[in-house]
Amino acid sequence: MTTAEERLKILKMIQDGRITAEEGAKLLKALTASGQKPRRPPASRTAGAARWLRVRVTDMSTGKAKVNVNLPLKLVDAGLNIAAQFAPEDIDVAGLMDAVNDAISDNLIGKIVDVVDGEDGEHIEVFIE
Repeated sequence: MTTAEERLKILKMIQDGRITAEEGAKLLKALTASGQKPRRPPASRTAGAARWLRVRVTDMSTGKAKVNVNLPLKLVDAGLNIAAQFAPEDIDVAGLMDAVNDAISDNLIGKIVDVVDGEDGEHIEVFIE
């Protein structure tokens, strides 16, 4: 199993509720520390083709978007540092930031986070495009 597949499996376990986000972050950190992280060359892109991190939070009762943020990947670190200031204290923000950065560095494309918060009635999705 490749490192990217292992990361996706861990993210899927978080999504399915089999492990907590904190446990997932620890697994991702252990995976990175194991030294099995092969570096892929950047995907070839045509000139001017930007890559984006898209975050969408939808109100499940109305189906309307509460948050729809599109951030160029080159600004993700700054955006994550700003967002970390507003995160609840019980969330391992550093671990989640590492997971997002790993997905970016592994050139993953598509949905990397899909969480339903039943308590607040929100559906949170994070994509790399």
